[in-house]
Amino acid sequence: MPVDTMKAVRQHAFGGPEVLRYEDAPMPVPKSGEVLVRVHAIGINPPDWYLREGYKMLPPEWRPQLSFPLILGTDISGVVASVADDVKAFAVGDEVYSMVRFPSGMAGDSRAYAEYVSVPALELARKPRGIDHVHAAAAPMSLLTAWQFLVDLGHEEPNPLQPHRHVPVPLEGRTVLVNGAAGGVGHFAVQLAKWKGARVIAVASGRHEAMLRELGADDVLDYTKATPETLIRDVDLVVDSVGGPGTGRFIPALRRGGALFPVFPLGFSDAEAAAKAGVTVTTTQVRSSGAQLEVLAGLLDAGTIRVVIDSTYALADAQLAHERASRGHIQGKLVLTVR
Repeated sequence: MPVDTMKAVRQHAFGGPEVLRYEDAPMPVPKSGEVLVRVHAIGINPPDWYLREGYKMLPPEWRPQLSFPLILGTDISGVVASVADDVKAFAVGDEVYSMVRFPSGMAGDSRAYAEYVSVPALELARKPRGIDHVHAAAAPMSLLTAWQFLVDLGHEEPNPLQPHRHVPVPLEGRTVLVNGAAGGVGHFAVQLAKWKGARVIAVASGRHEAMLRELGADDVLDYTKATPETLIRDVDLVVDSVGGPGTGRFIPALRRGGALFPVFPLGFSDAEAAAKAGVTVTTTQVRSSGAQLEVLAGLLDAGTIRVVIDSTYALADAQLAHERASRGHIQGKLVLTVR
């Protein structure tokens, strides 16, 4: 029996952007509880290139078992092509968006760099009517990350990154510093903190200042001209969307009783300094949630939250998009488009 095929971007070995191939792949068949989506646009996120490289940044014991060929990606926006018999919440023709199978699909099971993707119905939401597929596809992972860190964790799954559950802190009337404010998670964190009533200090290069002020930042610190952590004191919360080993440098900027949220916590080694300063350091791993995307669709529809697009590329040019990502200094998000 012939297998239906589609175009997808696959890789047959780990490596740089050059391993990404635009080629024929088997069409997914939705299982029980799933929806087949004809993809119009795909959002690009850091886990995409982590997987492409073989998760080199993770300790060996944390790396999932991987097999080739792999299809990268999690974030999609498109139109429902078919539904499993037991799915009642969606119908053929519905415009939808999703972060597909994250983190459960870290071994390449999300398969979003493709013309069609099979999505668990619980991870799917109706696309915001007021924005196009490109902007909708750019939102899920970055916006869910900012939401789950700042507003509502939304699940009771054990935290793989720390022994205790992450708990968002009150934002109204507080001062929040967002590092990496012009990037994917950062530009959403700025907007959510402002929406919740915080005074927001954005840290980014100066070329992003106009954009960040339009998004609600009260102050913008250009890290290319000064070291923000030496200029700021008595901040209530630091959201470090860059994270990594350097995130501890923000501890002196926080008041006693303040909190530091590193979005990428690996390499953090300043727990003793944080405890001495009376600063809580807490993190979480973003998880797929159709219910939360439904809530966020309302904010996107209303223009309360805006999606900033750095640039778009055709699905066939995924290699070029990853080369752009490797150069850094992205304003908002990169998106792949599907004809």
